[in-house]
Amino acid sequence: MVPSCGGRSPAAGSRARRPDPCSPGLASVIDRSMCNLYSVTTNQEAIRALFRVVNRYVGNLPPMPGVFPDYPAPVIRNNDAGREMMLMRWGMPSPPRTGGPPVTNIRNTSSPHWRGWLKPEHRCLVPANSFAEYAPEANPDTKKKDVVWFALNEERPLFAFGGIWPSSKAIGVPSPSQSPVHTWSTAF
Repeated sequence: MVPSCGGRSPAAGSRARRPDPCSPGLASVIDRSMCNLYSVTTNQEAIRALFRVVNRYVGNLPPMPGVFPDYPAPVIRNNDAGREMMLMRWGMPSPPRTGGPPVTNIRNTSSPHWRGWLKPEHRCLVPANSFAEYAPEANPDTKKKDVVWFALNEERPLFAFGGIWPSSKAIGVPSPSQSPVHTWSTAF
């Protein structure tokens, strides 16, 4: 991975439009191992070809220069007919005893809450072109840490994060056909 863009969104130097998900206040609630911001700017056909997708349920997929938690984004998963691409929201229900915001990066894979969703039938791929992290040191001019974008190289080729997704039944939704709510989370 190579850093690039130094605090700017990967879309032609534009800034992300949502409040900083990596701010110290929110970061104490959200997992610090990932800045909770990534981009997927590759077109739908390139994603379909690389991951050999059979079915697509994403409609017109525009470039997404800033994907934040709770945003819908393309995910590749297996079903009985083969691989499918669909939109899912980023974040999974928190464990009931801890509560809190949706979890976007599951690190405690030994937790009974996550164990059932770590099985192969709940695994998915999350296409991306780059992701963001905070710089380790504050910028001397602003006294704040800059957001630094990382990609495989300067051309920002497509890659994927590993993720998991729960069944609609597991999160209290009767069935996918009755609700458009599907979620996913990275698992490291």
